[in-house]
Amino acid sequence: MSVEKLYTLASPQSAAAELRTAGFEDDTVRYGVVAYRLVYRTVDPHGRPTTASGLFALPLTGEGRLRTVSFAHGTGSHKDDAPSMQRGKFLSAPVIAHAAAGAAGVAPDYLGMGKGPGLHPWMDIGSETTASLDMLRAARAFAPRTGHVLEREVMVTGFSQGASAALGLGRALEAGEDRWFRLGALAPVSGAYDFGGTELPALLEGRLDAKYGVLYAAYTLVAFDRLHHIYDSPDEVFRSGEAIEELFDGAHTGRELFDGTPNTPAELLTEHGRELLARPTGALAEALRTTDAVCTDWTPAAPVRLYMATGDEQAATANTEQCRAALLRNGVAAPVVDVGAVDHQKSRHAGSNVAATSAIVRWFGELSRR
Repeated sequence: MSVEKLYTLASPQSAAAELRTAGFEDDTVRYGVVAYRLVYRTVDPHGRPTTASGLFALPLTGEGRLRTVSFAHGTGSHKDDAPSMQRGKFLSAPVIAHAAAGAAGVAPDYLGMGKGPGLHPWMDIGSETTASLDMLRAARAFAPRTGHVLEREVMVTGFSQGASAALGLGRALEAGEDRWFRLGALAPVSGAYDFGGTELPALLEGRLDAKYGVLYAAYTLVAFDRLHHIYDSPDEVFRSGEAIEELFDGAHTGRELFDGTPNTPAELLTEHGRELLARPTGALAEALRTTDAVCTDWTPAAPVRLYMATGDEQAATANTEQCRAALLRNGVAAPVVDVGAVDHQKSRHAGSNVAATSAIVRWFGELSRR
């Protein structure tokens, strides 16, 4: 629908500086980068027409045909917590890293984020998949205006929330849901793939960082209620009722969420709210079965690697083991790559994205040269 040139990193040195500013490694940089925001048509969780935005980053190279890398970002609450809305930051850096290595970097902001209308349907695999697939289509339509053509094979990666989104996109590509694009490889990072079976119990039982457990528990109840109606009033599930629900309106920053929520899940949830998350039934249980199927209900033919970090305080590492085991039951041997006890701004979860990005850039590059 529209294109806006956001910035140009005119040399490899400029692209390297951009990555360093975000706290990422610059060892895979070969080119400068030009970055665009695309606004495109897609559908909402109910299949109704809507719009979304995303970041499209291209290397400054004379090569006409480019391999494509789709990156799905991690959890955000404010509309600006999206790749096309930030520069030199955590959310945009992986896209720039892939583009600076010679690929076309494509990153959906997701529904309700960036320039998209409405509220964000967090952890809704269906709409994450359609937003990601339609972003690829928009990028392919725009690319010839820059002198480039996108190759059919798409290398797919994503971090945290985006790890599940990446699996959803990979599944759609292998199912032939697009006439042009095909899945080339899949490299999710630190995902909550078994969200209902592993992640929610871990946060309720105090096996993850308590404050992040509060934020994820609250986001789960608010976002899933919007789509599936799992409670009648926020007072049923939150001790502070509407005050918690209002924080997830797309206008509150992460800092405001931290300051506006209690420090432990026990202080956040009513007895009923905790019971809903601990033993989901009805609409919530059905929705979580869909969320938790990203590793279990398909058999990737493309190469898969699962990246994680030792001591991740937000995404229980058992999620990755559950995904690996599920893929193996389906006949897919997906190696787990542990990037170690890495930190980014005192977070090993965030550190896994930083450390894995360079490794994934190199792996995707090796695959494309075969």
